[in-house]
Amino acid sequence: MFLTETSTISTDLSFGSSTPKWYAVYTRARHEKQVAEQLASRAVQSFLPLYRSVHRWNDRSRVVELPLLAGYLFVRIAIQDRLRVLQIPSVVRLLSYGGLPMALPDHEIEQFRLSLDASLRMEPHPYLRVGSRVRVRRGPFEGTEGYVVRNKNVFRVVISLHLLLRSIAVELDAADLDPIPETLSYPQGTFSRSWASSPA
Repeated sequence: MFLTETSTISTDLSFGSSTPKWYAVYTRARHEKQVAEQLASRAVQSFLPLYRSVHRWNDRSRVVELPLLAGYLFVRIAIQDRLRVLQIPSVVRLLSYGGLPMALPDHEIEQFRLSLDASLRMEPHPYLRVGSRVRVRRGPFEGTEGYVVRNKNVFRVVISLHLLLRSIAVELDAADLDPIPETLSYPQGTFSRSWASSPA
């Protein structure tokens, strides 16, 4: 469950720690690739999720790779080495909570890597918090919760990364999704109602 509401994160209180951890880096707009190149030149491990998009002009088209999470990439560093990242001109800050950098779980970054390696069709999506909720049953996003926004031959599920205020849309097979019962409140108490989606 990558950076969703159920993610387990920690603020790094041990600034003398030499244990490398993953951190989200917020960059200037459209400087994600430039920052990734500068991190590589400084031998800093980084991860920049990219997706492919077709750009069309009057007489030709070209496939380009663009950042999946606009304004963000990830670095694996010991927190004591954070200045190697923060001194890059296009870096704005490390994602923090209460003024302290937030370390991200290794397994969630690895899950995100696997989802890209699996060649799932993904693209950015306007940040979303509401909709028909589902849980992914299997595959790289197994256990992740998201929202069905529309439905063609395959289901299009929006996964919201609440810590980053970003969302991504992933095309998945309906058989790989489980509906999450909707909990309704009434004066007598609460109960859950299941729903079913039909093709658009």
